[in-house]
Amino acid sequence: MKNRLNASGLPRTTWVLSVTALLVAVGFGVVIPVLTPFAKTFEATNFQLGLVVSLFAAARLVTSPFAPAIGRRLGERNAITVGVLIVAVSTVATALAPTLQIMLIARGLGGIGSATFTISAINLLLATAPEHLRGRASGLYQGGFLLGNMTGPALGGLLSGISLQAPFYFYAVMLVVCAGFTVTMLPARATLPPAAHKRTPRRFREVIRDIRYQAACMVALGQGWQSLGVRNAFIPLFVTEALLLETYWTGIAFAIAAVAQTAMLLPAGNATDRIGRRPVMIVSGIVCGVAAIAMPFSSNIWVLVLVLCVYGVGAAMQGTAPTAAVGDATQGRGGPPVAAFSMVTDLGSIFGPLVAGVVLDVWSFQVAFAIGGVILFAGAVYAAFIPRALDREFLAISRS
Repeated sequence: MKNRLNASGLPRTTWVLSVTALLVAVGFGVVIPVLTPFAKTFEATNFQLGLVVSLFAAARLVTSPFAPAIGRRLGERNAITVGVLIVAVSTVATALAPTLQIMLIARGLGGIGSATFTISAINLLLATAPEHLRGRASGLYQGGFLLGNMTGPALGGLLSGISLQAPFYFYAVMLVVCAGFTVTMLPARATLPPAAHKRTPRRFREVIRDIRYQAACMVALGQGWQSLGVRNAFIPLFVTEALLLETYWTGIAFAIAAVAQTAMLLPAGNATDRIGRRPVMIVSGIVCGVAAIAMPFSSNIWVLVLVLCVYGVGAAMQGTAPTAAVGDATQGRGGPPVAAFSMVTDLGSIFGPLVAGVVLDVWSFQVAFAIGGVILFAGAVYAAFIPRALDREFLAISRS
């Protein structure tokens, strides 16, 4: 069957995008153990360390409204490629930065490329995945990102033994490889399945009134705040300053947690498609919330590893259900609602590290991480208000 691989029923585009996401995320994960320590060499404060993470997300936020138009103009494949190459250039610039200010500018440039890549990729994913497989498609794609972000730090910890700049150069090389893979393997533009053309497209204001979309955005806020923001910015500091261990232990901890996350990816995708987006979002918020609050109470590295494994289980679920719910609400058409969904994640990534940095300067790791935990709980509560019948609507559509 054309554009199908194996017996999964998932289109070839889903597999290609997932491999692309993995390549990008492994490279991104490589720099996690050294990002804040590298900024520390410029005598940055905790607030400025948060800014190093937040500025990347801020640039994504500003670029996101324009990303759908860029994808339509260039074609999703070309937009993905251009975005990846922009991040590659910014990564090299970060490694060569002589001052903190130049480093921040380079990080901002990377955020512009990241938004262009991410939104075009999600639009392509949702447009080509059948409704009844959207959870599995989202899980495979988001799993590539999340798995890369967890396994990359292990390699980053090893590369940091060479120099703090070495992981950045590795990331740039991975991005160039990813760009070549994208150009040769992806279709130029998104093509909706035949069933999608039978339904009247929903306007943006209709989508944002859909409680499935609202709940997905609330979960995304928590994911951006804690997973992409606070965890990435301050777990490395917690390891070095609270547990008094070397930088490479951060990579080891994330790598072990990746095993738990990998084991959960397939069950999470299957559950999202079989029992609905609602219950998976509820469970993911509770699991991630508890783990987020528990992280800074870890008395040693092995307790932290255990907590990160629990968090990885929840993160795997957060990589499937919210994106699938957005696909349901938009009927797979993506566009501005996907950009807005991405922007909510970026808002969490921006304010999470900044707020946590201020709180850490005044109080403690425990208080800083607890704020993110509360937001993750809020996502679970919001998802609980999705009517069960509406949550199962995608199954009825796929059978019609």
